[in-house]
Amino acid sequence: MLKRITKKHAKQNAVQAREKEAGTKILYTLTNHLTDAADIHDIAGIVTNAISKMLNSNIGCLWFDTNGKPEQTFIQQISPQKRIHREIPDVDALLHRIEGLKTDYDIGTEFYEWPIYGRETTLGLIRVPKEAAKAMSESQTRMLHAMIESTALAMDRFRAMQQRIKFNEEIAQERFRGNLLRSISHDLRTPLSGIIGTSEMLLNMTAKDDLRYPLMAGIHKDANWLHSLVENILSLTRLQDGKLVLNKQEEAAEEVVGAAIRHISRHYPEHEIAVHVPDELLLVPMDAKLIRQVLINLLDNAVKHTTLQDEISVLVTKDVEKNYAVFSVRDSGEGIAASELPNIFQMFYTSRVKHSDAQPGIGLGLPICDAVVKAHGGRITAHNRTDGPGVELTFTLPLEVKDHDSI
Repeated sequence: MLKRITKKHAKQNAVQAREKEAGTKILYTLTNHLTDAADIHDIAGIVTNAISKMLNSNIGCLWFDTNGKPEQTFIQQISPQKRIHREIPDVDALLHRIEGLKTDYDIGTEFYEWPIYGRETTLGLIRVPKEAAKAMSESQTRMLHAMIESTALAMDRFRAMQQRIKFNEEIAQERFRGNLLRSISHDLRTPLSGIIGTSEMLLNMTAKDDLRYPLMAGIHKDANWLHSLVENILSLTRLQDGKLVLNKQEEAAEEVVGAAIRHISRHYPEHEIAVHVPDELLLVPMDAKLIRQVLINLLDNAVKHTTLQDEISVLVTKDVEKNYAVFSVRDSGEGIAASELPNIFQMFYTSRVKHSDAQPGIGLGLPICDAVVKAHGGRITAHNRTDGPGVELTFTLPLEVKDHDSI
């Protein structure tokens, strides 16, 4: 009797040893092949082939896209040399089941589903036919887990490589775009200054009732707009390169606001701008030139989206509790669509709603304001007014000097 038990145990041990050896060989082969995989499709094909051999079954593999959503089709091994693509009847239902999974696998109508978990998200599913899943031994289950882990590592590696390639391409594109913008802007600066100066001189030499006066006024206005655009582009390239250095000094808020309004009034003399500042002198640590440009951009934005009858105002207050100076530019124009509010500080974003007389723009003014204010340690926000029509853009500047000396 003892001999029979010993022989039986020896036979079981031999079977287990053979299974372990075969599994180790398959896992080693799988890992080597995954290292050479060209893409996610290649990885899926390699793993379905390997697991199909181990379980002697027709295994499937479904991979997820970079947003964590399952693809509409999955591949399934139907012979050692052939795989087919099959459609997923209900992708949303499948995703819902996997997202709520509390065990190692999910049991579907045709397959047992083992998720392939990456570092940050679910990468895919290994689909084992029900009959094969039920017949799996303990050693096969352990081997399946090991193969899924190897697959997850390969998929994570491939996605990380894709992200690096995409990131490097974006850096190269941004560098090229920045160099191009900088070069064009520098080349435009000189002739534009000449056009502005000459047109202004001709305007001063021409009577307002002269038929040529409005033509010269149009040239002067458009040249000024182009010059402002060029300056914004140059500021953008300096911001992106980190070369815009803050020269912070305590400045009177009233004087900086006044300088910005004088600049706007020269270009838009028909628009009236109301100013409300504290009675006491409010000194704010700032780079006056940059904050002046922020105010100019905000006022220019207000002018573009209002008529001559609409109110534009600048309000400066002191937030004693938070120790901030608060600057607000308000208008009573058409406002901003709720869907657009989250996007207006994005680079190159322009409002879809335009006033018929509005000067075109390329969406640089507000993003530059955002970057400059943040570099000062402040914050800029925008919202539609609650006391009537129009928009209010508000930015804060800390009244205590902090270590924000460059952008």
